[in-house]
Amino acid sequence: MTNELKMMLDHVSLCVADMGRAKRFYAAVLAELGMELVGEVTAEQSGSVAHAGFGIGRKGQLWLAGDGPQTPSAHICFRTDSRKAVRAFHAAGLAHGGSDNGAPGIREIYHPEYYAAFVTDPEGHNIEAVCFEPEDEQ
Repeated sequence: MTNELKMMLDHVSLCVADMGRAKRFYAAVLAELGMELVGEVTAEQSGSVAHAGFGIGRKGQLWLAGDGPQTPSAHICFRTDSRKAVRAFHAAGLAHGGSDNGAPGIREIYHPEYYAAFVTDPEGHNIEAVCFEPEDEQ
C-alpha cells in the first residue's frame, strides 16, 4: 500500500439520538467489513453519555455517543479490501433501516480505482465503504 492510502486517524465518534437503533444498525452493517461491537461505556462511567465502540479486535475505531441527534450530520468512510464487501455493506445498510445514497460502483472523479457505496444511516449520517482493489475473480 502506498503512503497516500494510509490513514492516521485513531477513532471517530458520532452522536446518535437512539442508541439501541444505532447499535443494531452498525452491528449489522459493519459486520460486513469485519468489525464488531468491541466496547461499551455507560453514562455513569463516562460522566456524561453512553458510548458504544465498533472495531476489529480489542480497539474501537467508530464510537457512537448517545448524546442526541448530531447536526449537521457526518460523513464517514470505511476502507475494505474487496468490492464484494462494499456491495455487502450497501445491502446490509438498506436491509437494516438505512437509505441508498449511492449504489456500489467506480467513482473516477475521486480516483480511478475508487469503488464505493454510500448509505444514509437512520440518524442521517452518510456512511461509505470504499475499496481500491480490482474485482475479485472468485
